[in-house]
Amino acid sequence: MPFDAKKLSSDEKYDLIGRLIEEVKLRKYSHRTGKLYVSMVKRFMESGKSPREFLLAYSDASASTMRAAYFSLKFFYNNVLREPFPEELPLAGKDAKLPVVLSRAEAKAMLSGTDNIKHRAILAALYYAGLRLSKAINLKWVDIDFDRELVHVRNSKGRKDRIVFLHPELKAMLDAYRPENRDGLVFVSGYSGEKYSPKSVQLVVRDAAKRAGITKHVTPHTLRHSFATHLLEGGADIRYIQKLLGHKDLKTTQIYTHVAETDMSRLAKIL
Repeated sequence: MPFDAKKLSSDEKYDLIGRLIEEVKLRKYSHRTGKLYVSMVKRFMESGKSPREFLLAYSDASASTMRAAYFSLKFFYNNVLREPFPEELPLAGKDAKLPVVLSRAEAKAMLSGTDNIKHRAILAALYYAGLRLSKAINLKWVDIDFDRELVHVRNSKGRKDRIVFLHPELKAMLDAYRPENRDGLVFVSGYSGEKYSPKSVQLVVRDAAKRAGITKHVTPHTLRHSFATHLLEGGADIRYIQKLLGHKDLKTTQIYTHVAETDMSRLAKIL
């Protein structure tokens, strides 16, 4: 019999969600992925629709949302219900949007216009080390080798550690900021002593961009995009940039070739 959520009691649905959470944890998926899968499967079971009907309801959504719905249901069927997923829908590729990238002057204006030394150090970690927001707020003092000028990024995307150079600007800001007690997390709230929340860092970035007079939509990831693009423009090998970013597939890194100005500037001089 095909799975029919309409025939399930509230307790049975609750039990299935519990098993879904267990399967996600067993595979050590990120909290974000687990939260997405649970939310989407709950929505599916409450809808009373078949998988095809449920997915068709997302046909006008973005490609990434459609993919999220598809893979959430596929995971649920394969790993919780232990059934083959009945739909083999053609999936649209991810939206091919080019990343927003700052100029070097804009990135430096964000840093120089920020008076709070801790906030400036957070911005520097995002830009000069190319860290994702999640890695910046989880960075520990023990991960920073000031003598060898290296940053150890632990358990990065794909659950692999990687090493990033400690840029002189970031090193100087961390030296100026770091307290006497250099244990635990690098960035903690001065009020509660707790880890910075993603929302707090997003506000720091937004306010810094506003003070710098930048009209682009700037997020913490924009600084990571800018890090990669500026390295590429400076002549760094794209495979080295791939390692610094922790990208598994070179194709992911190659998107920066579309926004780097190296070739654009050379071509413009021909005319």
